[in-house]
Amino acid sequence: MFSERRIESLPVDTDVDGVKIYTISASGDPVDPAPYLARLQIMKAMRSVPWHDTPAFAICHDGANARFLTLGWWGNDNEMFIAVAVTQPEGWIEDLGRYSFCLWDMEVMWHERNAFVEHMCGDVPDLAAYRMDRLTQRR
Repeated sequence: MFSERRIESLPVDTDVDGVKIYTISASGDPVDPAPYLARLQIMKAMRSVPWHDTPAFAICHDGANARFLTLGWWGNDNEMFIAVAVTQPEGWIEDLGRYSFCLWDMEVMWHERNAFVEHMCGDVPDLAAYRMDRLTQRR
């Protein structure tokens, strides 16, 4: 059965490269971002993306059965790329054939789509404005 989940936006300076960080909690409790942020650095390092100059966001999702970390970034003018890591007994796994983002993550993604259109698709793209435009927290 669908029920709302707690969604929060972490402070602007949480990621050194300016990636916007959100948390989602199945239980309603606050999410400890530490394990996600460590994995996020690994995920970013695995990709040849100039993160400091790229509109991007991450979702740290304490799901009902596992932790999910979704990293989304914009490239090729208007495409959103994603990487998803999920905790399993053997550690963090990235396998888009087995794991993807979920229904609750799409609320953040919809906001990010709209922020990208508003701030990055105009005559003068404004990365700083995009990074400040965050989904209003819901508890």
